[in-house]
Order: sequence, then C-alpha cells, then structure tokens
Amino acid sequence: MSDTQIFLITGVSSGFGRAFAQAALAAGHTVVGTVRDATARAAFAALHPTRAHAILLDVTDTDAIAPVVATVEREVGPVAVLVNNAGYGHEGILEESPLREMRRQFEVNVFGAVAMIQAVLPFMRGRRAGHIVNITSMGGFITMPGLAYYCGSKFALEGVSEVLAKEVRDLGVRVTAVAPGSFRTDWAGRSMVRSARGIADYDRLFDPVRQAREEKSGRQAGDPTKAAQALLALVAAEAPPVHLLLGTDALSLVRDKLAALEAEITAWEDLTRSTDFT
Repeated sequence: MSDTQIFLITGVSSGFGRAFAQAALAAGHTVVGTVRDATARAAFAALHPTRAHAILLDVTDTDAIAPVVATVEREVGPVAVLVNNAGYGHEGILEESPLREMRRQFEVNVFGAVAMIQAVLPFMRGRRAGHIVNITSMGGFITMPGLAYYCGSKFALEGVSEVLAKEVRDLGVRVTAVAPGSFRTDWAGRSMVRSARGIADYDRLFDPVRQAREEKSGRQAGDPTKAAQALLALVAAEAPPVHLLLGTDALSLVRDKLAALEAEITAWEDLTRSTDFT
C-alpha cells in the first residue's frame, strides 16, 4: 500500500468505526465515513479539515449505496480500503426472539456489508487494486446462548468473506475478515438490541450469561485504539490473511472451538464415512 490512501469506513460515529477512522487520519490517510444523522456528520467532519469526509448513509438502504460510492469515487478519489464496520448485536433466546429481529440483524450485519462490497468492487477490480475488510466477530467462530441471530450473521459474513477472497484473489483485490473478541466499545451497552424474556425454562441458563455480559461492559480487555493500529498493519501487509482474530480471548476461545470440532469429527468419523457408495 502506498503512503496515503482513501479509506471508506461504515459506521464511524463510535466504537471500532471511530477508532479506525481516527487512526487512519492520524496516519495521513483520507477517510470517508458513513453516519446516520446530521449531528454525527458534523462531528466526524470536524476530525480533520480536508481529509475527513462524512456521508449520510443507512447501509440497509441498499438502493442508495451504489450512487453514494460512485460519488465518493468521483468527488473524493479512488477507494483503496473498504472497511465494513457498521453493525450491532442482538441478544435473545432464539425461541423468544421474533423473526423480524433476525431479519433486521442480517439486513445490517450481512446484506448491508455485501451491498457495500458490490458497489466498491467494480472500481477496485478495474484498478486491479484494493482491500476489503469485513469486521466480523469471534462470534463468527464460536457461539454462546442468547446470541443466535448475532452469531448467525457473523458466521455468514465470515463465509461470504472467504468465498469473495477466492473470487478476487487473481484480480488484485484482497479480502480479510477481522474477528475481534471482547473490546471496550458500546456493543454490549447501548448498541445492543435485547429481546424480551418470558420463558422460565431458559432462566437458569441465560440469566447469568446476560448478567455477566452487562457487568463486563466497559471493562473488556480489548483496546479499540490498538485494534485500529492492527487494522493499519493489516492493510499495509503485502500478503494479508483472509481471517484475522483480534484479542487474546478470541484467540483462546476459537482455538478451543477448533480443537473440540476436530475431536467431534474424529469421534463420528465412521458414521460420516458410512454414507458413501461402496
């Protein structure tokens, strides 16, 4: 990557998005950040007089995305790095959570990200250059009670990222799914949508999980500022990975998951093999 580039980052009002944008600006890059309202637009534009560009965009308004990206390319310049960061967490027992909440979760976390990719990719492909970074989660590898919709959306985005990386690897475009662990953002606070509880059978399992998550909010081990520096290192790498975990907890939990999966596959290997024609 050259010394200065144009980053397009979704969801820059707070959390990872704001940290990513501030780090990129501090490194001399130009950042186009998407926000949801005029107040956030003014706050973001104030970060730098010439290199911070805020645009109003709801990533669920997929019809609006391609025209916005075309305007960025025309008026700001070629987007070198797309960071699909916009997203939120849904918490709720699956049986208790309405399907409309799952649809909304996927509209933001998956369909919005894919629409951004589809809008940016023709420009990157034409230049044979670019890096698409999809912010997923360790919840795209591991699961826990009460996060079925969220983990489902992040598993989906991990899979989309892996396929896309194979499709564009000979076209000069790189793709990385970045999976953070627990970081001190407002993901588990005001940004989380919680379905109402009502079925007592789940209380014993889920109530301690919800309580622990609420108590941990704001005291997580992960530092968003260091995550932002990791992002800069990632996009500067000559051979970036397709999957990148961030945080010691993500590393430990995902390794445990992979070991358990390998053990389960081995335990059921005979039955697995029994289904072939003989």
